[in-house]
Amino acid sequence: MTQFDSPFVAVDIGGTKIMTAVFSNDGRMLAKDVCPTLVDEGVDAVIERLASAIYTILNRNGLVTSRLAGIGIACAGGIDSASGVVVTPSPNLPDWFDIPLQDIIEKRFNIDTFVLNDASAAALGEQRFGAGQEVKNLVLVTLGTGIGGGIIIEGNLYLGARGSAGELGHMTVDEGGPVCGCGNIGCLEVMASGRAVAREAIRRLVQGEKSSLTEMADGKVESITTEQVAAAAAAGDSLALYVLSRASHYLGVGLVNIVNAFNPEMIILGGGMAELDSLYVEPAKKLVIERAFSISTRNLSIVTAQLGNEAGVYGAAAYAIEQITGRTA
Repeated sequence: MTQFDSPFVAVDIGGTKIMTAVFSNDGRMLAKDVCPTLVDEGVDAVIERLASAIYTILNRNGLVTSRLAGIGIACAGGIDSASGVVVTPSPNLPDWFDIPLQDIIEKRFNIDTFVLNDASAAALGEQRFGAGQEVKNLVLVTLGTGIGGGIIIEGNLYLGARGSAGELGHMTVDEGGPVCGCGNIGCLEVMASGRAVAREAIRRLVQGEKSSLTEMADGKVESITTEQVAAAAAAGDSLALYVLSRASHYLGVGLVNIVNAFNPEMIILGGGMAELDSLYVEPAKKLVIERAFSISTRNLSIVTAQLGNEAGVYGAAAYAIEQITGRTA
């Protein structure tokens, strides 16, 4: 037998790119490819591009669909993992309502296919292959344009009754806050995500507050990005520092709730916002120590993800392997 006998294909559908990979049945990545998502072209076009990406990586590695053992797909949004339906969209895939992704891909390739939320996949990937190896109880929080989460309990991915557990970005952290994209008010995502940081900076500038951000954006304040806010904060801009401090506070509140609810051994922070250490992450960690139930913070570690943008595809592979073989990858 070769390393390509009964391989698995794993896919991570993101807002800007689709990553596909071939994995051996013991969880080793054998090949990887990336193509643009091009979300603006619509759901059907993205799914066609997804199918094309799977065919491409198989052809490049001399594989045919009949040799595949399974396909695992990580996708943003509210996922009913029991049926593989993308029920509700995410900021990165805004038009994905009630998309039967599992059924579409299974019929296309005639291969068992499994779909789960991308943050849940990232949690599984980090626990099996990254920062959380040997840790039985952990929570991963993805901090990017939106905020997502994944939960590992006693070494197993926890998905809840219908596969939608882990929507940590949609816990309420400010009942007087703005309306979130999910329709709730004051969610962690709408208060502490990258999109929330940019939105709050823009709101304050439109109201006439002064900041170097206006010059950075050539006067076009409505186009200010999270990256610009972070750069301005690092240079000492008071408005940018306040906006990040505000987001960090709400992140800390969310982490306190997670610690008190799950008592994890580890919280893994992933996504681009997790790189804003002293300006965003460290104050949130401090709030956890100050406010969380003290017994739950003993031996708690809050760390940065190790697998970067490959966490989702590793997790999708592990999920498919475990569904097919009944063993951990």
